[in-house]
Amino acid sequence: MPAGPIHVTPRRRLLSWTALLGGALALSLSLGRFAPHAAPDPAETSPPGWWRLALAEADPRRDEELARQLSLPYAAGVVPASDRFGVRAWAPASAGTGVNLYVSGHGPEAILMAMDGQVRHRWRYPFERAFPGRATTPDTGFFRRAALLSDGSLLAMYQGGGLIRLDAASRPLWTLAATPYNDFWVAPDEARVLYLDKRAVTRHDLRANGPLLEDFVVTIDGAGRELARFSLLAAFEASPFRPLLEPLGPTADIFHSNRIAVLPERGPRPGGAFRAGDLLVSLREIDTLAVLDPAGRTVRWARRGPYRRQHEPHLLPSGRFLLFDNLGAGEGRSRVVEVDPASGEIAVRWPPPGVELWSEQAGVVRPLDDGHLLVVESERGAAFEVDADGGVVWEFRSPHRAGPRHELVAVLFDVVRYPPDHPGVRRLAATQAP
Repeated sequence: MPAGPIHVTPRRRLLSWTALLGGALALSLSLGRFAPHAAPDPAETSPPGWWRLALAEADPRRDEELARQLSLPYAAGVVPASDRFGVRAWAPASAGTGVNLYVSGHGPEAILMAMDGQVRHRWRYPFERAFPGRATTPDTGFFRRAALLSDGSLLAMYQGGGLIRLDAASRPLWTLAATPYNDFWVAPDEARVLYLDKRAVTRHDLRANGPLLEDFVVTIDGAGRELARFSLLAAFEASPFRPLLEPLGPTADIFHSNRIAVLPERGPRPGGAFRAGDLLVSLREIDTLAVLDPAGRTVRWARRGPYRRQHEPHLLPSGRFLLFDNLGAGEGRSRVVEVDPASGEIAVRWPPPGVELWSEQAGVVRPLDDGHLLVVESERGAAFEVDADGGVVWEFRSPHRAGPRHELVAVLFDVVRYPPDHPGVRRLAATQAP
């Protein structure tokens, strides 16, 4: 039987931000993005050895386009912009050290920024150039995720469009034409990457009025070649946690998985339920966290709510999950919480009373090595480093804009802190030294 009770959360209506993706505004978001200090675009020609991995479906363009149509999109901008941007607060004696890699809805770009806000490096490559002839959407106009690799190159995701690896000069090393969504995970040795994928299927037993999206975990090697894939839906159906599939919401994107991570060799194993190599996933549409056994392709543990539309869970040394709870605190309020996997009890980590935090879509929290938290309030384009007492020791407000008149702050999708001794940071610093 499932570990702990199954919590059923009332379904919500599609919220107002999705209206931004309709009509003229959706067009403006796909054409009107800009970066305040955009670097020149790379050369038109591809470097030697550039390749693209073809998909195996009989009609991949049709299947990919259907998946894009059925998936829940992310808006490039939601909140009106203000004149407050850049690093707004910094306590060097208290804050951590290193550099911050961020991506946002302003464009297909990743920026490496020092703690004081100075840009150390940037990578930029348009989807249209990476995948000529492939259909574009507002979601392919920006990088949804990015990771700095040990050689100073960048792995980046175009939402629903593909993956690309860029060298330090923003030249493609390889591209993968696929339908990745929301997150990927890079192995410590960078020999493999896991990402989330979607395919449209017909399952009248689950959704009578049309196709639904089936989420997959896909494994590729360091050169972008697919090694394996398995279905999250099939994993739930093969486990005691199948009741968590009911009730499903009205959208065809029944899981909207937004997090994939592999549990490490060392670390907590609450109640002995989790094992090294297990997969941690977050399923937004059913308000569920789950740990999967990739070998058995089944669900080892899962719990629904009381967090709602959650993002970015992490397993802490305490054995509890840390996550960004988008709607669990009530309409118009988000929070960072810890969850006991055995009891489901919630402990609020941030914000304290009187401090606002709100992001209906996206949202990130990352535990830092010194016990601080890096919190990303995506829709407001803000990031905070929070100390153990809940105090803000570093604050960043995005300078990037979106919308037909650049009147919106670009959604800050992710911020990752890299230490000064990270091999990729050192490699980039060495290439830029005078």
